[in-house]
Amino acid sequence: MIDHVYITVSDLGRASAFYLAALKPLGWREIGFYESDTPGVPNLFGLCDRVYGSGEAIGASIWLRERQPGETGLYLGLAADSPDEVDATHLAALAAGGQDDGGAGPRPHFGPGYYAANVIDLDGNRLEIVNKAVNPKRPG
Repeated sequence: MIDHVYITVSDLGRASAFYLAALKPLGWREIGFYESDTPGVPNLFGLCDRVYGSGEAIGASIWLRERQPGETGLYLGLAADSPDEVDATHLAALAAGGQDDGGAGPRPHFGPGYYAANVIDLDGNRLEIVNKAVNPKRPG
């Protein structure tokens, strides 16, 4: 299940205005601006769907970030049911030829109960496998 997507943009202000207006009819809303003080983590502008953070289902979010040199534009966050599932997926991705982009562990700068691992695929796209304590388990 997709948890979140990062879209790299050339102008964060312009892009955030566009996405807010474009996704409003679908019930998407702003969840805020994340001003980073963590090295390697850029400033982010977030939007989310109707169920995000409700605890009723896994909500989806889109995070806009200013493009950094060498980025492909795709960063995909995939939901895991547990930290063990994050660890196993991270190891499987590395064994399949992926490149480590941030080992498995807590990410307290994103909030309590946030556990993730990051991998770069064979074409430079970034994947984040994430378990959020606030999320219920994925269906079946």
